[in-house]
Amino acid sequence: MKHPVKNQLIFLSLLVIMSSLWACQPKQELRVLQFNIWQEGTVVTGGFDAIVEEIVRTDAHLVAFSEVRNYDDSNFNERIIAELELRGLKFYGGKSYDSGLISRYPIESYSALYPVKDDHGSITKARINIDGEIVAFYSAHLDYLNCSYYMPRGYSGNTWEELSEPTTDVVELLSVSQASKRDDAIKVFIADAKEEMSKGSKVIIGGDFNEPSHRDWIAENSDLYDHNGVVIEWECTKLLEEAGFIDTYRERYPDPLKNPGFTYPSYNPLIPIHKLTWAPKSDERERIDFIFYNETSQLKLKEVIIVGPDASIVKSEVYVEAKDLFSKPTDTWPSDHKGILAVFEF
Repeated sequence: MKHPVKNQLIFLSLLVIMSSLWACQPKQELRVLQFNIWQEGTVVTGGFDAIVEEIVRTDAHLVAFSEVRNYDDSNFNERIIAELELRGLKFYGGKSYDSGLISRYPIESYSALYPVKDDHGSITKARINIDGEIVAFYSAHLDYLNCSYYMPRGYSGNTWEELSEPTTDVVELLSVSQASKRDDAIKVFIADAKEEMSKGSKVIIGGDFNEPSHRDWIAENSDLYDHNGVVIEWECTKLLEEAGFIDTYRERYPDPLKNPGFTYPSYNPLIPIHKLTWAPKSDERERIDFIFYNETSQLKLKEVIIVGPDASIVKSEVYVEAKDLFSKPTDTWPSDHKGILAVFEF
């Protein structure tokens, strides 16, 4: 004689057990490093080896590079991949210029989404297969000219010469900034990323934007960091947010007063201070290095941390940052920027 109620109870019990076992399965980590490598490590003695060391030390799975130069007709990504293989780490990548990326997962395609032209910035793209899931990963190094965030500090954003007085008119500042190619590149990225998302891809972009965040120049800090009273919505990060992308650092640390997250200019003990600052009489500290991801990706942000020395340059002096957390290098730091490491649950 059959017992349907008993059979149903057994079936439900098995479902509960299977669900519990599935829930207990460890989630996969995806560790993403954004890294301005300062002329691919050539400015700092031992810089190339230090780049390799930081990738190993941070256990990065995806790395977005800014300032890839391929000096002497070399292939920087190829050299980095070969060196990492000597450390027992298998990476993939293609040749690129200005921006670039490498991955510990197989790359299905690699391209210059926004090719560099006349040194006005670039975006490199890869479609990466992670256990059957596609991650569209983008590395951005945006236009360094028309950097109008220097103007409230009394410096030109093109020549970096001192101005007769700080410029604080928001309309003028945005007009100068929009004369750059930064917003053009971000709009190209957003259009491409929307196509990827329509296919179900997860999207991550890391890069040196050469432009601050609209979440960092607010009324509460308008009299700090030589903002000189300016409250402004910088365009690139605002465009990304409006398109559904999340700034990892501000997701984890939403208050720029408590956690400013400055990435530039970074102190580097191997480099004279006058070579680390573009506005030597000002407090030019900014968060211009970012990792964003699409909010529909189902990626869960576990951790984000600044990678690099815990000191910056303020008015040509070394200033130790006390508000943010840092993953400090064990030895040589190869850059004048700090990097960003975001750890996702995949």
